[in-house]
Amino acid sequence: MGHTIRDIAAALGATAEGDLDLSVTGAAEPASARADQLALVSDPKYADGLAKGAAQAALLWPGADWRALGLRAAVYATRPRYAMSGLTRLMDPGPAIAPGIHATAIVDPSAQIGEGAAIGPFVVIGAGVRIGPRARIASHCTIDTDARIGADALILQGVVIGARCAIGARFIAQPGVVIGGDGFSFVTPEKSGVEEIRETLGARAEIRAQSWTRIHSLGAVTIGDDVEIGANSTVDRGTIRDTMIGDGTKLDNQVMLGHNVVVGRDCLLCGHVGIAGSTTIGDRVVMAGKVGVSDNISVGDDVIAGGATVILSNVPAGRVILGYPAMKMEAQVESYKGFRRLPRLFAQVAELQKAVSKLTKSD
Repeated sequence: MGHTIRDIAAALGATAEGDLDLSVTGAAEPASARADQLALVSDPKYADGLAKGAAQAALLWPGADWRALGLRAAVYATRPRYAMSGLTRLMDPGPAIAPGIHATAIVDPSAQIGEGAAIGPFVVIGAGVRIGPRARIASHCTIDTDARIGADALILQGVVIGARCAIGARFIAQPGVVIGGDGFSFVTPEKSGVEEIRETLGARAEIRAQSWTRIHSLGAVTIGDDVEIGANSTVDRGTIRDTMIGDGTKLDNQVMLGHNVVVGRDCLLCGHVGIAGSTTIGDRVVMAGKVGVSDNISVGDDVIAGGATVILSNVPAGRVILGYPAMKMEAQVESYKGFRRLPRLFAQVAELQKAVSKLTKSD
């Protein structure tokens, strides 16, 4: 299905010039764009690629001369990358999930399926589950007892949602997501070696055999509206209270949230982020890839953590942090510069030692 340049501009709230009735069927990078595709040229440094491709129209940066670039039409956006969110939404057909309930799906008679919902092959929906209107559930998903899923949800292949989990509207779960597995919570009859080390930061009075006893997870998971969770990510249920994710928060692939974790609104947690149990994350927090967060601490609103940061203690609101252990980014950068200077410093000290030694011998 094609889209005219006029329709694209209207959908993006952008301006357009040239042949506004020109139709495109998709989008592409400039060097590989076909004649029926819209080239994405968000910056002048990508403009040379147009000559290698066959695009007749492009999404351009403000002020670009579309005629000089050999185009028949152009869409202008003040923030091209943001415009891409609307453009890709317009052109994304979404997964092919037939309306209604597939013949191979197993739906408990007590479950409530909203109007216009689509339930794919081999889906299992347990007792008391409520699925909102227009929700789409792809093949091989499991929705356990008394779970609730809001309107317009998109749950892709192989997702598992545990009992009593409550999920808001417009939820997106990529393949392999598991929500509501038991928390990783175990205890020993006597004080464990881990507890002792937490208190002493290294010393142990005695090393002895210990066995672990499960603390069962009685809570569930509560997720707000407009949340997205990436492929193979996991969110554990709470021990007594629910693990919680606020409205608008986005989790990348292979993110792990432990039991009782609370994540605020509009957070962005990138791939391989791991947050240990009973930690609270504020609103609008951004954690780059491989950030690790210790248990039972608090990270304030608007914190930004650089890649592979390890957070071991509370972080105040608004701080930008980096490193292991986490510190202010500017301090970490200065520390790293100092670390890189160490070989030269050692060489200088060695030369000074030789000079002092010679002076001492001459005396």
